[in-house]
Amino acid sequence: MKTSLFWLALLFSVLISYGQKSVDIDGRLQPLLNEFFAECDKYGIEYHEKLFQLKNIDITNSLPLEENNTVMGMVTRDENGNIENILVNWVTLVDPEILKVVAFHEFAHHFLDHKHTCPDCNEIMAVNNSSYFDVIRDWENQLEHMFKTSPVYLKMQQDLTNSSSPIANLGTFND
Repeated sequence: MKTSLFWLALLFSVLISYGQKSVDIDGRLQPLLNEFFAECDKYGIEYHEKLFQLKNIDITNSLPLEENNTVMGMVTRDENGNIENILVNWVTLVDPEILKVVAFHEFAHHFLDHKHTCPDCNEIMAVNNSSYFDVIRDWENQLEHMFKTSPVYLKMQQDLTNSSSPIANLGTFND
């Protein structure tokens, strides 16, 4: 009887630890994350599994904020190199448009596997932007460019092309 209770308790604790995976999301970023996910849906990009690979999506005061060394946002990785946190500098809260550009940039690193596109070119995925407001003024084009040049989207398009190829649909032949 004690042994079966032990195994039942062990099974219950394992189910709870694996079944209760959650992500801490700062409420100030939640509307932007929802907007980002709506764009993912528009482009047919799955995000649910990647969401639950994260621990936090957070606004933080721990990122550098000094002359020639300001980090507006970043992703942090675990010991295996997997992204586990998306962090946005608190200073982005001074303007909703700056917050939006930085948040989408960081979301794209994780959910779209996007890398930086250029050092400073006024694109969402630039390392630096001399004007976040130029990016916002061209927001719809910026979003389309970011999504359509992302590794996740390009792979999805390649897979679609390969699966619709007549040669790919021939299957195997048995003599």
